[in-house]
Amino acid sequence: MATAIRGANPGVAVQTHLVDLADREATTHVARAVLRENPRIRLLVNNAGVALGGRFDQVTLEEFDWVIDINFRATVRLTHILLPALKAERGSHLVNVSSLFGLVAPPGQAAYSASKFAVRGFTEALRQELADNRIGVTSVHPGGVRTRIAESARVGSGVSRQEWEDGRAQFATLLTIDPAHAAGIVLDGIEQRRGRVLIGWSAKIPDLLARLLPVAYGRILTVAMRARTGMSGDAAERPQLATRMGQRA
Repeated sequence: MATAIRGANPGVAVQTHLVDLADREATTHVARAVLRENPRIRLLVNNAGVALGGRFDQVTLEEFDWVIDINFRATVRLTHILLPALKAERGSHLVNVSSLFGLVAPPGQAAYSASKFAVRGFTEALRQELADNRIGVTSVHPGGVRTRIAESARVGSGVSRQEWEDGRAQFATLLTIDPAHAAGIVLDGIEQRRGRVLIGWSAKIPDLLARLLPVAYGRILTVAMRARTGMSGDAAERPQLATRMGQRA
C-alpha cells in the first residue's frame, strides 16, 4: 500500500511503522512515535482487525484476549494518545472500523463480535463527547468485502482443521465487494461527515433485520446463508462459518 501511494504521489512523504497491536507497550510506543513525527493530525483511521473461528467454548481465554487486544484495545489506545492532536486541528476526523458483526452477532464469533460491538459503542460515545470540539466521528461497518481476514484468521483450539477449511471455502462465496470500492465509500462518508457508514447490502440488510427483529434476526440470517451458499442445515450451523464478512486484517 505504501509503495502504491508513493508511486502515485511522488511528492508526498509516506511513513510506515510495523507493530504488533496485541502488544500494548509496542502500540503505545508507535503511537507516540507517530505523534512526534506528525504533530498535526487531521484524520485518524483505526482499521486493524483479526478474526478467530470457533464457539466460545472452543477457544481459550488467551485466544479470546488476542482478538480483543487488537480489535478493540489497540483502537482505544491509539485514539487516546492521538486525540489531543485531532482536537487541536479544526475540522479533524476520527474513523473507527467496526464490522457487520458489530451490528449482528453470529454463532462462532463471540470474541470478534464482542470486540466490534465494543468499537461501535466506543465510537458512538466519542461522537457525542467530541461534538463540541467539531471533530467528525465515523463508525464503519463493512459487509462482504474481499479481503484476506478469513485466510489469516486463527482457529480456536477446540475447532478441527477440516471443519474450519470446509466452512471457510463456502463462506468465501459471500465476499464480493471490491476493497477499493469499499475504501471509496469510507472516503465519501468522511467528506460528508457521516456518523455511520455501512458498506454493501450484506451490511445494510442485516442491520435492518437487527433493528426490526433484535432477537429473531439470527434465524433469518442462517436461512439466507444456507440459500446463498448452498449449504446444508448442519453445515450452516458450524461455528467457523461465521467468520467475519470482510474487514481488512
